[in-house]
Amino acid sequence: MAAIKHLLIIKGSPEKVYSAITTKSGIASWWTDETEIGNNVGEINVFDFGERYHNEMKIINLIPEKRVEWECIVGDKEWIGTKFIFEIEENENGSALKFAHANWGEETDFFASCNYQWGYYMTSLKQYCETGFGTPFRNE
Repeated sequence: MAAIKHLLIIKGSPEKVYSAITTKSGIASWWTDETEIGNNVGEINVFDFGERYHNEMKIINLIPEKRVEWECIVGDKEWIGTKFIFEIEENENGSALKFAHANWGEETDFFASCNYQWGYYMTSLKQYCETGFGTPFRNE
């Protein structure tokens, strides 16, 4: 199965990176400001991008400051069943974040477009963790 992968070196603690991925204020600061976040495994996160996209992710795994994993249960047909994995490791510069959007059925044009978009949002996440300001989607 195909996977989109990104590796970021972030000048920020694993706690900061984990918070950016697991809290409403964090995700609204780098991915989309239209979000509802669960706090426990089995709960559902909701991410909207205006009227264009509506995604619901079941929380599969949470290991504080180390790992976050979601499974898409509502969204584009190519996203259903895919997994979003964030692995955080402390390093001499702060944190290394390994991101994967895994379990794609095939490498389609939509897969390629999402790879580009994930690059943009991973940059936004890095900026948010390092400066307090990301570039999330805003429905204005």
